[in-house]
Amino acid sequence: MFGKRYAASMINRSAGNDRDRRRFLKAAGMTGLGVVGAGALGGLAAGPAAAATARPAAAQAAAAEVSDGAILNFALNLEYLEAEFYLHAVTGKGLADSMTTGTGTRGGVTGGRAVRFQSKTVRQYAQEIAADEKDHVQFLRSALGSAAVARPAIDLQSSFTAAAQAAGLVRPGHSFDAFSCEENFLLAAFLFEDVGVTAYKGAAPLISNKTYLEAAAGILAVEAYHAGNIRSQLYERRGGILGLGLLGRDLREASVKLSNARDSLDGPADDDQGVIDSRGQANIVPTDANGIAYSRSPGQVLNIVYLTNKAATSGGFFPKGVNGDVNTSAAN
Repeated sequence: MFGKRYAASMINRSAGNDRDRRRFLKAAGMTGLGVVGAGALGGLAAGPAAAATARPAAAQAAAAEVSDGAILNFALNLEYLEAEFYLHAVTGKGLADSMTTGTGTRGGVTGGRAVRFQSKTVRQYAQEIAADEKDHVQFLRSALGSAAVARPAIDLQSSFTAAAQAAGLVRPGHSFDAFSCEENFLLAAFLFEDVGVTAYKGAAPLISNKTYLEAAAGILAVEAYHAGNIRSQLYERRGGILGLGLLGRDLREASVKLSNARDSLDGPADDDQGVIDSRGQANIVPTDANGIAYSRSPGQVLNIVYLTNKAATSGGFFPKGVNGDVNTSAAN
C-alpha cells in the first residue's frame, strides 16, 4: 500500500500541524514517536505477494498524501475496539466518555458485559490486557492531540455471531455470545490478538532508525505475550470443554476454524494458524518454515474486522466504518 521511502518519511513528518507535533513529542518523547509510528506503520506493510508487485507512480503519489495523523488514527480505531472488548469483559463497562471524543463521528458500543470467569488465571490475564489496551488508547489520544479521531460505532454482539457462523462454530441462525462464559471469551480474544501481532510485525522492514525499531520491537513483544497467553489457554481446553453453544470437540479445534475464517478474508495466502497443527500438536507460536511470524497490511486487518474479503469501508465490528483516512479493506 505504501512504499518504504514514503513510510520512512511518515515517521519524520508531523502528526497534523505544528501544535499537534509538539504535543505528540511531549507525550511520546523521541522514542515514543518511534513506538507509535512503528505500530501504526506495521499495518501498512504489504504482504509478501504485494511487496513483490511494482506499484504505479500514480498510486505512490496518492499514498504520499496520507498524513502521519491518518496512520496513527488507524491504529487508534483498532485500540478502541480492543479496549472496549476487554474492559467490558472485566468491568462490565467500557471507556469513559472523555476518552472517546475527537474528529469524525463518535459512535456507541453495542453488546458487551462482564464475563463470569471460572479461572483466576484467565481473569488476571484479561485484567492485565484490558489495562494495556486502555493505556494504548490514552497514549495515542494524548500523542495525537486535536487530530485524534473519535471512537467509531463498535459492535460486540452481532459481529461475533457473524464470525462464529462463518467459521462453523455455531449453527446457522444461532448466536455466539463472546461474554457468556470464559471459553467463549478466550475464542473472541483469539480473534483479535493474532491480528495485532501480525500488524506490528509489518513495521520491521519499514523502520531504519534503530531507536524506533527497538521501541517497535518492545510493543510487538507485548502483543505477542498477550497472544501467547490466549493461545496457551485455548490449547489446554481439550477433552470436550466447549463454550456455550459451540460445535466441535474442543477449543483447540475451534481455534483452527476461526483461523481458517480469518484466512478466507485477508487474501489468498494460507498464513493464519490455529493453536494446533495438522498433526494435532501444540502450535502456540504461528510461524513460517523459517520460524518467522507473518505480516498483515492495514487493508487485510480491515478485511478481518469488517468481516469481508472485498474492498469496503464498513462492516463487522465497525458497522459504520472506522474514523480517519485509512478506512478501506483490501479487495481479495
